[in-house]
Amino acid sequence: MKSIIRSKDIEVNKPIKDYIESKLEKVDKFFRNPNEITANIVLKLRGHEQIIEVTIPTKNLLIRNEESQSDLYAAIDLVMDKIERQIRKNKEKIGRIDKDKFLNYEIENGNEEENQKITKRKKIDTKPMSEEEAILQMEMLGHDFYIFKDGFDGKIKVLYLRKDKDYGIIEVE
Repeated sequence: MKSIIRSKDIEVNKPIKDYIESKLEKVDKFFRNPNEITANIVLKLRGHEQIIEVTIPTKNLLIRNEESQSDLYAAIDLVMDKIERQIRKNKEKIGRIDKDKFLNYEIENGNEEENQKITKRKKIDTKPMSEEEAILQMEMLGHDFYIFKDGFDGKIKVLYLRKDKDYGIIEVE
């Protein structure tokens, strides 16, 4: 698997780059043609925490995870373990949408959890409101996301609480 490593505030020296690439090689076994795939890695520093974001885009699928630790090598280990678990656990579901068969489905699942299923459906009535009102509503409910219709442009938006405790908004087009 090829990789593009970008950094914000962290020097990416040869040992770090080599370590990341050796860890990426361990997930190569999940892909039929790993040389056709490029992993995007972003390293950041937030306070004393070193953050690694790994995104592996394929034509029909986006595999992404992130981890933060005080030790960058520990963060790299953890994020790659998460990526591997994510692929193993969701292998059957991925197979339904992986039309171009980027993944290698002969890999054993091991003792992974049972498939999760949808156990509840909910309909919501979105009334027009400002982003500030949506933040208030989300906080009042104690949720980490909130769906609302923007009173300014009428678009449906998802407000969510980010790991850095700031807010993010996803706009539906």
